[in-house]
Formats: sequence, structure tokens, C-alpha cells
Amino acid sequence: MTVSLAIDTSTSRTCVAIIEDGMALWRGHKDGATAHGPALPALVAEAIVGRTIDEVVVGMGPGPFTGLRIGIAFARSFALARNIQVRGVCSLDAIAAQVNINDFIVTVDARRKEVYWARYIDGVRVGNPAVSFPADVVGAEVHSNLFPELTALVALKQEFAEPIYLRHPDAVATVDR
Repeated sequence: MTVSLAIDTSTSRTCVAIIEDGMALWRGHKDGATAHGPALPALVAEAIVGRTIDEVVVGMGPGPFTGLRIGIAFARSFALARNIQVRGVCSLDAIAAQVNINDFIVTVDARRKEVYWARYIDGVRVGNPAVSFPADVVGAEVHSNLFPELTALVALKQEFAEPIYLRHPDAVATVDR
């Protein structure tokens, strides 16, 4: 029986859960696109009281750079400090697990009037996640305003070693300006 700490900061919601054998023992979240930094350690501290964690599973995006970095850095640090495994999975796949139709698209806010999105057929992602203007995302029923389901995040087997960044960073080195 593996006890997993599940973390996702790819959307405007900071999500944390403790999952054991596909069942959520504890769930918590904090809304706010800029609240990941203070919310994540507080949620995790509350979640792990009296529990031994065997692995950390973290959403790797796509998502805004800062939100992803907060969640991924926290997950890796937590796992390293406890000498346990950390796995990264696509956050859109954890959202798609909530939709029960054959052909659909999942979108999340990418800011700048764009969305991160992926298409799913029979629950399986077709192609790689992308970033586009909402009007350009066509071809199937679109599901938006959903957040990752953390039991699905833990159950997913396709792992990502690196964050799924779909844009170049906004920050530019002084020498390149």
C-alpha cells in the first residue's frame, strides 16, 4: 500500500491530496493564481500530520511558469528530504479523467487571453498539449474551468521528467535586452 502526496499548481488553484490505493484520505485546495507560494506548504503541513508518505506525485503542467516551478520545486525538495520517489505527470490528463465522453478537449487558462489545451479520444490524449487562443481550439467539445483530479494524477502512468512549458519565459537577461 503506497501513500502518495499529490500536488498540482498548474492552474489558479493549489491542490494537495493524500492518496492511498486510489482513495483520497485528505484533500485540500486554495484558490488564487498568485497564492501557490504560501498556500502549498500550509496545505501540505496540514495533510501530512501523522502520516508516512511513500512518494510524491506532482502535476508538470502545462501551466504558468511560476506556478509550476513552485509546485515542482516543492515536490522535489519534499521527496529529496525524505529520500522518496517523485513522479511528474501531465496536469491536463488529470483533468481529462473527469470527463466521460469519447472525443473532447480540455482547456485551462494560460493568461494573455490564451488557453493550454489537449484533445482526448476515449480518455487518451491525442498529441501533445498546446497553447492557443480559445477561438482556435476547435474539433471537439471543449471542457474548461476544471481542476486536476488528484486521485487520477496519482493513477496516471505516463511520466514527465521535465515541466511542460509551452511558452518562452517572459524574463529576458539584461544582456539580451
